[in-house]
Amino acid sequence: MTLPASPGITEYSTPSDREVRMARRIAAPRTLVFRAWTEPALISKWLLGPEGWSMPVCEFDARAGGRWHYVWRKGDGTEMGMNGAIVEFVPPERMVTTERWGPEWPETLNTLVLTEAGGETMMTLTVLYPSREARDAALATGMKEGTEASFARLDACVAGLA
Repeated sequence: MTLPASPGITEYSTPSDREVRMARRIAAPRTLVFRAWTEPALISKWLLGPEGWSMPVCEFDARAGGRWHYVWRKGDGTEMGMNGAIVEFVPPERMVTTERWGPEWPETLNTLVLTEAGGETMMTLTVLYPSREARDAALATGMKEGTEASFARLDACVAGLA
C-alpha cells in the first residue's frame, strides 16, 4: 500500500477480499489522535459523516472489554445507530473493536494502528468484513465520502488540541 505523502490525504485499498484499509497522515502527535478516537467529547465533534449530521449519543468505555454506542442524526431528523465492543486497547498505538450497524449489516472487526514520526501520525484503519459481498456492499453505501468528511474534521479536531 502506498502511504500518503502529506497530511490530509487518505489512501484507500482492499488488501484482501474481505478488507478495506484506510491510511491517513495527520499533522499531530499520536497521543492527540488517540484521544480523538477514544474521548466521547472529541468523537462527537469529528465522527459525523456527511455535512449536516450530528451525534446526539456518543458512549465509549475506553478499555479492553468496554463497549461503545453512537447514534447519528441526519439533517432530516432520521437517526442511525451503531455499537460494538473494544477487543484490544493499547494507548496510544492500537485499538481493535467490533462494529455493528444493525441487524441488516454483519459485524466487522476494525483495527486502528497509530504510528508517529516527526510529530505526525500515520493512522491506519483496517475493517475486516465476513465476506467480499459484505465489504462491497459497505463500499457501495458512500462510505468513502462520509469517511473523508469525518477525517477532515479529525484533522481540525486534533489541530485544536495541540
